[in-house]
Amino acid sequence: MAIDPSNEENEADAAPPGSSRMTAKAFHDSPGVEDWRVLFWGAHAFYLTASFAEAARFVTAIADVAASVGHDPDVDVRPEGVTVRTFSRSDGALSGVDAELAALVSAQAAELGLRADPSQLKVVGIAVAQHEGVDTRPFWTAALGYDDLGDEDAIDPQRRGPHLWFHALDPSVPGRGRTHIDVSVPREVAEQRVEAALAAGGRVARSNAPHWWTLASPDNHGVDIAAWPDFEDHDEGD
Repeated sequence: MAIDPSNEENEADAAPPGSSRMTAKAFHDSPGVEDWRVLFWGAHAFYLTASFAEAARFVTAIADVAASVGHDPDVDVRPEGVTVRTFSRSDGALSGVDAELAALVSAQAAELGLRADPSQLKVVGIAVAQHEGVDTRPFWTAALGYDDLGDEDAIDPQRRGPHLWFHALDPSVPGRGRTHIDVSVPREVAEQRVEAALAAGGRVARSNAPHWWTLASPDNHGVDIAAWPDFEDHDEGD
């Protein structure tokens, strides 16, 4: 799944000077962030809009509050809605400025009469299991045009495509690498996703509910449903 936010080697230029990592719990305890959920790679919110023009007006308001705090979010604009993500390090770790920005964005949404819909939020990643002693990351980054991040990950430099996480195949089988899909969703959505997948013919292969579930499709493809980023509450270095 996503890399450990305690890895100090993954600090990004986006991190405000002197900032410390904020846990998901501390973020959720901050005022004015009820619209937001902590998934892989940051805090996210989705706001429904009636048209592209309405979405564009909201983006203008987001730009104004981002300039006021000196911290720019990632924004995806569609006629149906606007998705906003804020983070302070390239591994998605948060700091206090993310909570500040999130509250200001939510206030602008309320002023424009926009409603948040957390059920629409998700972050998809690809987990690549590889044989011991084999490093397939150069192949994947070359094929996708991705950048290395830390020791185990690769990301789209424009942060659009799914991230890649590389880990050891267990049990190790030479020449038989595997992949599965990681899906990070809000904690209140996770069990609904699991139930829907089971109703569609899947099965639970492993579980640490309510934090994560490993599901298998009818033909044994793997999908992890991850709610743990929205619960996370450990100190840097733990």
